This record gives sequence, structure tokens and C-alpha cells, in this order.
Amino acid sequence: MVEYAGYVSMKDAVFIYSDELLSYRFSKEHPFNQFRLTLTLDLLKELNVIHKDDIVKPRMATDEELQLIHDPAYIAAVKSAGEGHLAEDIAENYGLGTEDTPMFPGMHEASALLVGGTLTAVDYVMTGQASHALHLGGGLHHGFRGKASGFCVYNDSSVAIKYIQEKYHARVLYIDTDAHHGDGVQWSFYDDNNVCTFSIHETGRYLFPGTGNVNEWGNGIGYGYSFNIPIDAFTEDESWLQCFTTTIKEVAAYFKPDVILTQNGADAHYYDPLTHLSASINIYREIPKIAHELAHQYCDGKWIAVGGGGYDIWRVVPRAWSMIWLEMINHPPLSGKLPDSWINKWKTKAPIPIATTWEDPQDLYKPIPRKQEITEKNFKTAERVLHFLQQQNTQKNSPLI
Repeated sequence: MVEYAGYVSMKDAVFIYSDELLSYRFSKEHPFNQFRLTLTLDLLKELNVIHKDDIVKPRMATDEELQLIHDPAYIAAVKSAGEGHLAEDIAENYGLGTEDTPMFPGMHEASALLVGGTLTAVDYVMTGQASHALHLGGGLHHGFRGKASGFCVYNDSSVAIKYIQEKYHARVLYIDTDAHHGDGVQWSFYDDNNVCTFSIHETGRYLFPGTGNVNEWGNGIGYGYSFNIPIDAFTEDESWLQCFTTTIKEVAAYFKPDVILTQNGADAHYYDPLTHLSASINIYREIPKIAHELAHQYCDGKWIAVGGGGYDIWRVVPRAWSMIWLEMINHPPLSGKLPDSWINKWKTKAPIPIATTWEDPQDLYKPIPRKQEITEKNFKTAERVLHFLQQQNTQKNSPLI
């Protein structure tokens, strides 16, 4: 038993972190900035809800582990890129040296450490050392077998799921709430009926990667184990939460996983500079609650959470990601002002005014003109998924003729 700020909680969660995770850095100007890890961990420390013995250092993933998903030639190319030896024309074939995923020194080591952090989280949960594990350095869901994509070199979630399958023989429910479609993970297991992928994201009509249509149901024996909720640009909290809660609970009941892995991109927020959704911090209170509930309902609590997108590192990400840890340790919800010590430490270093309260301002944005139309369209998308699930359940339960 461990006491946190006046209440008692079972110590059943670990936080995977080391400063070495900050080495995954493309450039000073690049929007993917792992300094958000520092800001989040410091906020948790100032709240006195995380302590030294909660933090576990990530290990480096081995080449053999990376090859559970990634092609050996691609891994060799990443190593060469990090050493400055990869020619530009060859790099382009591997998605390296692009505007999204430029090459940087030590690229392989930094990327393999992110994967190793997620594998560390997996081992803690699957061996019973912790019920829950949080690795905010992970969540790089766009990486493919032989190609980097969308700020992602190696795909830690895909490697981790394959690792869980091979080492622990468990069925995995992957839940992705990033504003961008979790394409790399979906395609890795598109023909696998022991992995169920669920992604709620802004429609790909105007947003990278352009995939994640509602009719991407899986292939072969994996048909019926891929679910997507593409929501319209400018979607607000109520519609987002309605689509998410009604569908993910039915998906979990249908699949009945052994373990849940959640990708927690924080870029659906209105402030995020790379997306077009109008969610507030409120959805980030609910996402971990639902994941926690489902983990205990179906998986004896086995829940691994990783980070992902989130490009407003001063106003959104620290609050959103702190709420995952608070949920994992069963901390009561927090409201009102953030710790003065945290605000004063970072406000002079931020290029914009930082967040000062757990809540967003009431006038976060002007009224959305197409709110009813957006809500109705999203509802129809969610209904289509629910109808598909109903059909799948009917077929599963039908007696053989």
C-alpha cells in the first residue's frame, strides 16, 4: 500500500521513463517534441502522485525483437541513417530523410529504446509485476514493416503486440484515440483474428494518413477484427464521446481480450496545430476511465498505455497524459488550478501562455456552424459499426446447419 496526497491506493502501476527517451528528436523545429515527456512527468511530481520507485527505465529492443514486425534491410537502413551513411535516394525508399521523418544522429538507438520501453511495459503487466504500465514515449503507430512514416521510425505498438502473441500467447485489443488513423498497427494485424484494432480519428479526407475508413473490417480470418470510427473535422466533445463509448464497449464485449493496449495521442484537442478537431480536455478524462474499466472487466486489469501524437506540448499534452497515470493509480479526479510550482517553472520557458488549470477556458472556441450535421454524420458512422458487430455476433452464435 502506498499513500498519495492523503489517500491510499494499491501500487499496481509503473511509469516507464528515462531521460534517454528525449534523444528521439528530429530537429529543433520539428513538431514531434519529446520534451512533452519532461513536462508531464514534472507535473506528476509536483502533484506528489509519482515517486522514484514507480519509475522503471526502458530497455533497448533487440534487432530480433524489431524483426517481429520490421524487415532486416529496413533496420539496417535506419542504422546507416543514424550514422550518416545512408544515401538520400536509398533513404527515400525507406521513408527516411523526408520532411516528416528526417534522419538524425543515433536514429536507430533512439527508436529502438522507444520500442524497448513499450516491451518493458508489456513484461511488467504480463508477468503480474503490475496491473498497468504507462510508457508515454511510445505510441508511434504509423511505422510500417519496411518504411518510416508520419514521425514514426519503428512501430513500438506493432512490435509489442507481436511480442505479446509470441511470448505470452494472449489476445490483444488495441485502442487508438489519436486524431490520426493508427494505420501501421492496423495493417500489421489486418489478417489476424487474435488481435482486434480499434481507431477513432479525424476522417482522412483532409488529414494524414488518409486511411481508416469505416469499411476497413480486416481480411481473411482477420475479417471482423478491425474497427474504425472516422469522425468529421470540427467534431466536439459530446459527439466524440458518444461515438467512442458506444462502440468500444461493444467491441470489447465482442472480442473479449486478454490484455488491452491503448495508444493515447493527445492531438484531437482544439489547440492542436496539426489537426482539425474541436475536442477539449474533457475527452482525456474519459478515455483512461473507459480503458481502465474494460481492462478490469475482461483482462484482470491488464492494461498497457503508450503516448502518440500531441503537438501542443504546453497547454494540452501534460494535462491529458497526467490523467492516464491518475486513473491508473485510482486517484480522484483533479480540478481547478495546476500546481503553482509547475506553472512558475515553465511559464517563462514556453513560447505561448501555458495551461494553468485542469479545465479548458469556457470560451475555448467559437460555436461550430455545422454542429448538428457533424453530429448526425458521426452518429451514422458509429451506428454502422454497431450494426456490423451485431451481424458478426449473430453469425458467431448461429448453429451450424
